Amino acid sequence: MPAKHKLYTMFRDYLQLHFLVLLWGFTAILGRLIHVPSTELVLYRTLLASLGLLFLLYIRKEKIKIDKAGRVKIMLTGGLISVHWILFFEAARVANVSVCLAGMATSSLWTSIIEPLVAKKSIKWYEVILGLVVILGLYIVFHFEFHYIRGLLMAVASALLASIFSIINAKFTFKYNHFTITFYEMVGAFLVTAILIPIYHYVIYQNVGFQSLPNGMDWLYLLILALVCTVYAYSVAVELMKRITAFAVNLTVNLEPVYGILLAVLFFNEHQVMSKEFYAGTLIILIAVLIYPSIKKWDDKRKLVRG
Repeated sequence: MPAKHKLYTMFRDYLQLHFLVLLWGFTAILGRLIHVPSTELVLYRTLLASLGLLFLLYIRKEKIKIDKAGRVKIMLTGGLISVHWILFFEAARVANVSVCLAGMATSSLWTSIIEPLVAKKSIKWYEVILGLVVILGLYIVFHFEFHYIRGLLMAVASALLASIFSIINAKFTFKYNHFTITFYEMVGAFLVTAILIPIYHYVIYQNVGFQSLPNGMDWLYLLILALVCTVYAYSVAVELMKRITAFAVNLTVNLEPVYGILLAVLFFNEHQVMSKEFYAGTLIILIAVLIYPSIKKWDDKRKLVRG
């Protein structure tokens, strides 16, 4: 391949990757725009995503059937996604998009703590330091935006579930096709959400029925959320991972809260209601998240040289 064409392909791939991260950052915006409760939102999203993935698997002629034990485990893991998304969208509504994404930025911290425990490895020194930096950022946000504490706690809990899900999900990828995994996870998420809806509404609204049905624009936003931000984004991400290193992908995905907060400013003028201290605390969290991959790469190289 000519060097010029290779450079163009690399530039196009990285541009696509940043577009995907922008789409993922846009999900919180869509969650605010859709006028149905968070549980129903997740129910429709997972249903539409399941149908979209089923169609994708059909046209790609991918294998759908897997062993029963694997199918059950993947669907139960999908249940984590449903609770993660419900908390995520609820946080954006109880507080706002910026607070929600500030809490979600802690997912890397949770992963750095939980993954070594699951793998029975020692926690690295720089992960402890960066974890303390993230806690400092959260303290600043909590201290100056205490009226958003409920939404921030929901977002942090959502980030915790997201990190647990990513650790479990990584084990499935060694045995099953990526799209097959996601299809069964979306089915599992749909079923768990359907079970949670009457429980959630009875506790919150003293009513076990649906609170509302999507209107015309809601359906449009739901289709974008399910088919563009989920099915399309995931399928393109899998393709890009064949040409872009995992390090580059993870580093770029860490920009999701940045893009999301910028979109929140653009769509909802949230900079007018958030304090300077909120952005200072969020910036501290994001700096810790963004420098983590670089420090990890440096530490891995150092250990490799030592042998």
